[in-house]
Amino acid sequence: MTRVAAIQMTAGLDVGLNLSTACKLVQEAAEAGAELVLLPEMFLCMDGKQYPALAAEQNWLETLKGWCRSLNIWLVAGAVPMPSPSPEETRVRSACLVIDHQGDVVGRYDKIHLFDVDVSDAQGAYRESRRFEPGSDVVVIDSPVGKLGLSICYDVRFPELFRQLREQGAEVILVPAAFTHRTGAAHWEVLLRARAIESQCFVLACNQCGWHDEHRQTWGHSMLIDGWGKVLGQLQEEEGVLVADVDSDSLESLRQSMPVMNHRRLV
Repeated sequence: MTRVAAIQMTAGLDVGLNLSTACKLVQEAAEAGAELVLLPEMFLCMDGKQYPALAAEQNWLETLKGWCRSLNIWLVAGAVPMPSPSPEETRVRSACLVIDHQGDVVGRYDKIHLFDVDVSDAQGAYRESRRFEPGSDVVVIDSPVGKLGLSICYDVRFPELFRQLREQGAEVILVPAAFTHRTGAAHWEVLLRARAIESQCFVLACNQCGWHDEHRQTWGHSMLIDGWGKVLGQLQEEEGVLVADVDSDSLESLRQSMPVMNHRRLV
């Protein structure tokens, strides 16, 4: 049994203020016994104009590493702007970074599926591909919680990615997000529970919440779901910390009693 936490916050335009809020909530999670703490997508800032500078300078990364060392936790920076590996690419990557308790970055996943959609909300339209270059690699890494499968937000609509994470050994799949309020109310929980049931993995989903400016509102409702699809803990629409336990023994029992991976038939 290991304890995990999801940080739910309302990131604005001020990176320093966002880091201060995140620090307070991460400390709260560590004091509650969490060994692994997940931050939401773009917790540093919700202003896309600042992403190139954040990707280039990365002073914030040293701050996150310091939290890990001082609190003795693993921290997953849900999604942050990072440079593209292609020198000619002007866009940044939306990257999930895993930092261990010694402050070392031990894993990185670059968001594969970019949110280019029209939504009937105050923002109206989202075009992530204008600022982000998509990634292409499926990433699973070892951690104190078990094997972590990494994803980001819009990825949750693509079950084939979660199937590949399970095939690569994932036991806990992380879904840091800035899921819109409109789509979240309709689809957030049902998508997450479906991905947990299909993959027979724990799913720890960490969302932003509230109004970030006059146009953008996110849904919140961060949650931990087990491999049976049961919601083990959930926040509502305010900033806070979700702390819950992951039981690897129960997951193994489920997989043995219903070995769906052995029953697959390709048609």
